[in-house]
Amino acid sequence: MSEASLTGRELLERAATDLLDPQGRDLAAAVQWWSLPDLPDTWPVAVMGPGASGSSPAQSAEPVLLLHGFDSSCLEFRRLAPLLAGSTTVLVPDLYGFGFSPRQAAADEGPAAVLHHLEALLQAVLQTTGSQRVGLIGASMGGSVAVELARRRPAQISRLLLLAPAGLTGRPMPLPPLLDGLGVWFLGRPGVRQGLCRSAFADPGACVGPAELEIASLHLATPGWGPALARFARSGGFAGCGEPLPSQPLQVLWGAEDRILRAPQKRAALALLGERLRELEHCGHLPHLDQPAQVAASWDHLCRNAV
Repeated sequence: MSEASLTGRELLERAATDLLDPQGRDLAAAVQWWSLPDLPDTWPVAVMGPGASGSSPAQSAEPVLLLHGFDSSCLEFRRLAPLLAGSTTVLVPDLYGFGFSPRQAAADEGPAAVLHHLEALLQAVLQTTGSQRVGLIGASMGGSVAVELARRRPAQISRLLLLAPAGLTGRPMPLPPLLDGLGVWFLGRPGVRQGLCRSAFADPGACVGPAELEIASLHLATPGWGPALARFARSGGFAGCGEPLPSQPLQVLWGAEDRILRAPQKRAALALLGERLRELEHCGHLPHLDQPAQVAASWDHLCRNAV
């Protein structure tokens, strides 16, 4: 059976045994399919740590929810999730309309739908883990998603760690019809995927090989990937999400060699975030892949010191 004829669930099941990257295989194998309030279908959530078996976690640490970036998937966190899972329950969903999640024909794939899905997921996480609050780690676009969710659910979100967040400043820029389809076609080209993947790492020569390229493109075979991405592009996506910043403790890590978010975006983010932003040397747009141990240490520090 070709990948083009597989569902998102089947793609992940195959990934759990066939991916070149062993950490990717482990995270794919940890995916559960959850039914969520007011949403059809079932939704992928990788679960690692004490609560992965479905029983209430025995440790006191709050669970943490990891939110991936634009046109990515839960597999983006394959290096970070195991480092966090030793002390708490780690949950890694595919965002609505992204990754291996089910697509609905003609559905709204804009920010409102993404947040509605996460609010339903948050309710399920709190019920499943028995916790009253969760922490958030958001990467790239997932950083803006995390900020929006924290503002909506201040009593249920305890703290945030943002990794090279995209969309905190600026304004939405919806793509008109035809251009949205052209953008999807462009993003689907193998050479473009390879170039974007290489640009995301500080040292692509050492870090980017067949295993990375496989994970960066696998979710494109999920049915409905192109039309859903086009609908998201027509919505304008997440932009201008940083003001006002949420009231919870917040830290930001940004790679000194980030080639995805340009200098003007970084200057605008620095003006907004101030001393909350910390720059990592020898790190690109993906701190959780370039320096996962440093990200895990920063999360531990935030949890121990934030009031």
